[in-house]
Amino acid sequence: MASRTERILIIDADQKARTDLARYLETKGFYVTGYSDIASASKAIEANRPDVIFVDLGHESIRDLANRLEEAETYTPIVACSDTESSVDVVNAMRAGASDFVLKPCNDDRGILDDVIGKLLDRVRVSRLNQLYRQELEEANRDLRNGINELRADQSAGRKVQLRMLPDHNQTMGGIQVDHLIKPSLYLSGDFLDYFRIAEDKLLVYIADVSGHGASSAFVTVLLKNLTNRLQRNLRRGSSDDILYPDRFLERINSELLDTGLGKHVTVFVGIVCETERVLKYAVGAHFPMPILSFEGGTTEFLEGSGLPVGLFETPSWDVYEVALDKPFHILLFSDGILEVIDAKSLDEKEKTLLELVSGGRHTIASLNEALSLDGMTELPDDIAIVSVTDSIRSSDSTTSQ
Repeated sequence: MASRTERILIIDADQKARTDLARYLETKGFYVTGYSDIASASKAIEANRPDVIFVDLGHESIRDLANRLEEAETYTPIVACSDTESSVDVVNAMRAGASDFVLKPCNDDRGILDDVIGKLLDRVRVSRLNQLYRQELEEANRDLRNGINELRADQSAGRKVQLRMLPDHNQTMGGIQVDHLIKPSLYLSGDFLDYFRIAEDKLLVYIADVSGHGASSAFVTVLLKNLTNRLQRNLRRGSSDDILYPDRFLERINSELLDTGLGKHVTVFVGIVCETERVLKYAVGAHFPMPILSFEGGTTEFLEGSGLPVGLFETPSWDVYEVALDKPFHILLFSDGILEVIDAKSLDEKEKTLLELVSGGRHTIASLNEALSLDGMTELPDDIAIVSVTDSIRSSDSTTSQ
């Protein structure tokens, strides 16, 4: 018979019984070794763990052997062999750790012996497969933990990059004061905003919401910052004045997004405040909600306008809207995450609540933050971005005259 890979060890002080059992098992193709006591078998067990151990030992010795085998965390069944006719001895052997019990001489009833060995070896194979799967799972979990740690490190670096890309808080540019707030729902944000001078009397401000969340959306915010920096350099060099026109600004973003092939689109509101002309010119790339414009002592309302999202179509076009700023004003720009934290059922009710907050004097980011309890929210359903644009000089003059 061809040799098998399974190894069987026999511990029996009765040399004839040990030899007879070994011969039979060898005819079945097993590799068999025999010892007269545990002491002489110990080194063999430690050096080359058998698949099954046959023993003719007292239940205390069986317990000691079972405990030693258990410490190795590898399943090795023990078959107790005895010529006893006492059921108490059988029960004690099983309680001590034996997996089965066979009456001696063991190979008298070969059918029973073959059945016992077959079942035990099936359990051994299952146990060792489980151990192998457990080891593979532990390795996979270790790799996963390492991967998560690397991802966290990458996210931390990405977060620092995003924060450095944002403009400074509470900037006063000529007669305009601008501030912002951005709260990501994840570690990285898909919302982005920026504001800067494009001429002595012109301030550009925009707010963008990239589709999706996470690293890929955050990457698009880097693209937006890079583009605006290039457009500003082009204006200074005289090579392009696209940044002076809201619609052409959106066209440039659209072209850049399509070229990346990321499959991302952006909703954008871009406005240019002209201080000399006292006018706001803006274009809308499917951004929602629309900014709120309020005049001191006057109306507070959402700006009008619509337009296609940016990054979906090859040759889109956007309308440019114009609003007179003939009184001291406040403009508040939001990403749509602001609506997610307003406790109202319908979208219309959410917009109405937001408008009422601003109409009631919540013109600053700090006052809105307090009214909506944003600082107390540990988990946000979506990224939130807010930009406030305030006519600081005219507002100050108006307050003084009163």
